[in-house]
Amino acid sequence: MNPEILACFPQWANYAPAFKYLCEKGFDVKYLMPPPITRRTLELGSKYSPDYVCVPFKYCLGCYLEVLEKGANCLMQIFGNCRLNFYGELAERILRDMGYDFAFFNMADIDFTSPKSIFEHFRIINPKMTLVHVLPAWRTTYRMIEMIDEFEDYLRRNVGFEINEGELDGVYRGFLKKCEEVPSHKELKKIYKEYRERLHAVKTNKPAHTVKVGMIGDFYTAQEPFSNYFMEREFAKFGMEIFRSMNVSNTLVHNRYKDRLRYGKKYAKYYIGGTSNFSVAEALEFANAGVDGIIQVKSFGCTPEIDAIPILQNISRDYNIPILHFSFDSQTGEAGIKTRLEAFYDMVEARKHKDDKK
Repeated sequence: MNPEILACFPQWANYAPAFKYLCEKGFDVKYLMPPPITRRTLELGSKYSPDYVCVPFKYCLGCYLEVLEKGANCLMQIFGNCRLNFYGELAERILRDMGYDFAFFNMADIDFTSPKSIFEHFRIINPKMTLVHVLPAWRTTYRMIEMIDEFEDYLRRNVGFEINEGELDGVYRGFLKKCEEVPSHKELKKIYKEYRERLHAVKTNKPAHTVKVGMIGDFYTAQEPFSNYFMEREFAKFGMEIFRSMNVSNTLVHNRYKDRLRYGKKYAKYYIGGTSNFSVAEALEFANAGVDGIIQVKSFGCTPEIDAIPILQNISRDYNIPILHFSFDSQTGEAGIKTRLEAFYDMVEARKHKDDKK
């Protein structure tokens, strides 16, 4: 392992153990686990960001500044189908203007149809890397991401009904900690089996009929809990089942975009941009599945998700299902979010009980 390279990807959901495995086992460089996002992260990012940039950029920039303080010298940035595709270049320019020296791996610069382009860009992270290490590490990284998403799906549906509060989350945190140091694909399978059994062994008291809410939204805000004020856990306090399909497994690993485009064709005939077509398709799927309500979370100024709102309102009308829209920025107040969540819960619960009596 090259001890001179300390790489880091911005904090995002709970995927850091997977990025760590890819860097250390595949790229053969040391990985710095990013600190959890805090208010300081957002304040740092907001201070040096353009005023009207969407909030995911501010979180990523703030995270870059925090890990640079800790000694990181190789930063990584994912690509996207919207302005996210340009954020890597913008963040790099801002940080270099501030005087920081680092290598920058921007996935938006890669031609993914060209193996040569992929390999040459990976060499930005470590010029001495070899495919012998990278290819097996990719396989294990993908599998770890699938496991993380599977466990989180289970938590969303059950955490509001556990007998001993915090037990499910404790098991899941234990799994993530083990993943940080997992040495091989074979060992990962053992850890997965152990913690899956422990997760399903946690006792819950789940009623036969629960209030179900589907969650949709832009790629970052729907997945990073700090950016949406831990909305999923707030709903869990009310004893609700939460469903969310927006994750890395469905979007990047299995690439369900084309499938989602076809599924939502009735309401969104053309590609809108970003992950908005995915949001429309998931809202339609949730409505057909009979959820009691849908929440759209997005960053303030996210144009594709804004364009999806009138389409979502058509789905709401046609399926008689309430859809609540949330926009988040650095100035969003937590008290107002909780008040709207409580009101939404009261409404969908009352509607459900009224329908159950018919």
